[in-house]
Amino acid sequence: MTARARTATASRSTAETSIDIAIDVDGEGRGAAETGLPFFDHMLSQLGRHGGFDLRVKARGDLEIDAHHTVEDVGILLGSCFAEAVGDKAGVRRFASVSVPMDEALVAVAVDLSGRPFLHYDVNPPGQKILGDPPFDPQLCEEFWRAFATSAALTLHITLVRGRNTHHIIEAGFKAVARALRDAVRVEGTAIPSTKGIL
Repeated sequence: MTARARTATASRSTAETSIDIAIDVDGEGRGAAETGLPFFDHMLSQLGRHGGFDLRVKARGDLEIDAHHTVEDVGILLGSCFAEAVGDKAGVRRFASVSVPMDEALVAVAVDLSGRPFLHYDVNPPGQKILGDPPFDPQLCEEFWRAFATSAALTLHITLVRGRNTHHIIEAGFKAVARALRDAVRVEGTAIPSTKGIL
């Protein structure tokens, strides 16, 4: 019996954004993102690389107004693609947690592929925007992760243990989520990991 390919592609267009995403959960960590936000592109590439996913994101948004719509809508579509790719979750580990450092920053993440959307986000970086063209507002990361967790129907806790540099804090968070998801989707058997028989 051949295992089902855990892949998904989707498009989403609104008056504010137009987004195309493709993901292969069992890929080789190849990530490519074009959102018009260089730092966000870098973070999405980190998500693919450290999650072991092949991830392609292309987005056009109303950046002349704000980056909020683009970042949140990418989270919405990426979450739904992730859920579709993982499928019924038969045999997956389901739970995972990890702490990831980046220099002085340390971020702890726990994830449950529960079918119940929830985000706990306890990350308060110093507040300055990350330089780039255009600059990236770190507050948007909470909106991204909330949109992702809701659309993927998973429970996600992201906690800053320590850190001073905003770039380091945000990047450690993306890498930590990536590693936790990589562990959580790992197939170890055939049963649905729930006494309910469904996730």
